Amino acid sequence: MRALPAAVRWTLALAVAGVWWWAVLRLALSPARAGAVEAAVAAGGWGLGLLPVHCAAPGAAAGRRRAARMGAGAGRRERRSGKTRG
Repeated sequence: MRALPAAVRWTLALAVAGVWWWAVLRLALSPARAGAVEAAVAAGGWGLGLLPVHCAAPGAAAGRRRAARMGAGAGRRERRSGKTRG
């Protein structure tokens, strides 16, 4: 499957962000008129916002652990030299 062009990805991202902000503001400014759809959109967007903080690819986490063991800047030295240890 081919990746979408950058302009399409940005357009979709901005549209989704706009819908999320609309739902959050509607819930905050007029909660009596807001419904389940607004609540679901706001809660779903908030949950997705937390996801990248707590999830990392297994390789990325292993690289951070290796760099922590070897000391600050070790990962940078490895990438420059092309050598890997561990």
